[in-house]
Amino acid sequence: MNELRRDPITGRWIIVLLDNMAKITDFKLAPQVKQNASSCPFCTGHESLTPPEIVAHRKDGRENSPGWTVRVVPNKFPALRIEGELDKQGMGVFDVMNGVGAHEVIIDTPDHARDMGDLTYSETEEVVWMYLARSIDLRRDKRFKYILIFKNYGKIAGASLEHPHSQLIALPIVPKMVHEEMAGAAKYFEYRERCAFCDMIREEQRSKEQTIYEDDFFMVFCPYVSKFSYEMWVLPKRHSSDFTAISRDSVPSLARALKDSLARLKKLLQDPAYNFVIHTSPINGHERSDYHWHIEIIPKLTKIAGFEWGSGFYINPVPPHIAARNLLSVNVGAK
Repeated sequence: MNELRRDPITGRWIIVLLDNMAKITDFKLAPQVKQNASSCPFCTGHESLTPPEIVAHRKDGRENSPGWTVRVVPNKFPALRIEGELDKQGMGVFDVMNGVGAHEVIIDTPDHARDMGDLTYSETEEVVWMYLARSIDLRRDKRFKYILIFKNYGKIAGASLEHPHSQLIALPIVPKMVHEEMAGAAKYFEYRERCAFCDMIREEQRSKEQTIYEDDFFMVFCPYVSKFSYEMWVLPKRHSSDFTAISRDSVPSLARALKDSLARLKKLLQDPAYNFVIHTSPINGHERSDYHWHIEIIPKLTKIAGFEWGSGFYINPVPPHIAARNLLSVNVGAK
């Protein structure tokens, strides 16, 4: 029989299909085709096609020239701009403020054809270090209350350019979805005097049913209440609410966990589109110590339709223990 499962943090219910589970062949999958390298503004040699770089890791060369390994530039069409003051106002029942923030593009690699799942561990580690460096720098700006780092890979996941890249948006408000997740985590902590995410880690260490990766610092598993097929979470095993508080010696571990997970996803599901998001505590006086930072990886395999929009429920046709078993069956080697 199919099961209803409740997320202990958000309170959201999902439906897991146990009677009619989807096979990998049931998904209409097409690999991401990279075609536009000749005109790609993110490729090495095309540095003049982007706004001047904010920072870059370089083997050689000058600013805004070839020789970089990871490069950060302002988004050419930013959702929010760094200049100006918030100028908060009320317009009747509405609240309005200037679109102040930061919107940066983190170009993961000079190579147009290699996604993070294709990179080596050391190359992925460079990207993680850049995530940290930009987060630490921008949190010094007291106008900002939340820093969101995410990746859209593939057109149906929202990527407007093929070249592998991530994005960072610093916001002057704490997003509603973040508030809801923080509130749920706080309620769980207040009632049980334990972190919900730490409890998930302990349960997964006991059962091992949905585990994909584990080392001394990090664990990757398909959550028991997965909203989406082949959804994966990357969590630090030691409780920490803030991504930027990660210890230096655990950064290589995070790179391995992230690269390994994406490589498995790519090989098993023929290079699907996906999103990943770093969920972390707000900043500048809005921190929450009862939260537990983590990364959520969401493949774009199914569409959200009327039932989901109308009910808030999600239907997951691949139970997480089956998804984990399939992902573990893939040999991705080591780099």
